[in-house]
Amino acid sequence: MYQALADKNILVVDDLATIRKLVQGFLHENGVRILEADCAEEAMRLATAREIDGFLLDINLGGTNGIDLCRAIRSLDQYRSTPIIFITSLDETMALQYALEAGGDDFIHKPIQPAILRARLNSLLQKTAYLRQVELMGLSLHRYVCPRTEQIARVYATTGKLPAPERHEVCVLFTDVRGFTELSQRLDLETLFRALSEHLAAQVNLVYRHGGYVDKFSGDGMMAVFDGADMALKSCLCALDILDFANARLQESAAKIHQLGMGIHKGEAMIGNLGSTEHLDYTIVGKTVNLAARLCGVADRLSIVVSQAVRDAAADDGRVRFSEEREAVVRGFNLPLPIFNLSRGA
Repeated sequence: MYQALADKNILVVDDLATIRKLVQGFLHENGVRILEADCAEEAMRLATAREIDGFLLDINLGGTNGIDLCRAIRSLDQYRSTPIIFITSLDETMALQYALEAGGDDFIHKPIQPAILRARLNSLLQKTAYLRQVELMGLSLHRYVCPRTEQIARVYATTGKLPAPERHEVCVLFTDVRGFTELSQRLDLETLFRALSEHLAAQVNLVYRHGGYVDKFSGDGMMAVFDGADMALKSCLCALDILDFANARLQESAAKIHQLGMGIHKGEAMIGNLGSTEHLDYTIVGKTVNLAARLCGVADRLSIVVSQAVRDAAADDGRVRFSEEREAVVRGFNLPLPIFNLSRGA
């Protein structure tokens, strides 16, 4: 009946040993482990030394009172949502109000009724477990999807409505490992996975450092999106940092994992939800995305190819340098396109 109580550490803080023993007797049969403290100082020592799942506090403690103790407990990060119940003989509305304002979740009047104590503590522990699960789900969502997708998912969870697709000016960066198929045949799976994971992790960190976000991974490569002011320059500086990382790792056993090519293009794209109600992908589509991917395919090993739109938008910044214009036949486009190689400026 009170499953949330099992195997929990509950700290009882009361200057009367009889009350502490009484609570222990009430909760022992439910599998609760009782820790005892007769003052605020001892309570804080135990709270920092042990992992406490719930607190039962007397308001009228000698020295530091229970309300101030509650504030001190709530100031500790690990106990911001841990259940705190006041056990008191007071019947003063203001005192109980102060106790709740200090961070207490509930109060029980003396003499303690065992059924009330078990029910309220069990309920608060269940609530805490649920809130922690929600927090963990939020952290998992943040880890597994890009910030834009996370934002849309949270809006949908609140409103039940998906936003309509929108046109946006963006800069798209594609990366791709050259010779990955051959490399995957030479390396054992564990080494390959570890090397690819490290390789992509470095790229992701650099994308976010430069103000972009990762839309998706594509096998051994990545698609990143930049928008807002200086999007072209940010994407170029990010690609150059990725290239520096790759060059620095070329002496390793899995060096070929870092022999990548990159392509960048700037233009309009549609951003919205693709798929069905069963499975959606919040992503961007359009000519801009396609051309960035094709430019990545044109790039040689350890090089970055950009479109004229990117070159024109970032050319005035001395931190980047573009080669002389040349034309390239890009799959899916009827006419040759002007392209430029990107390198670091002065």
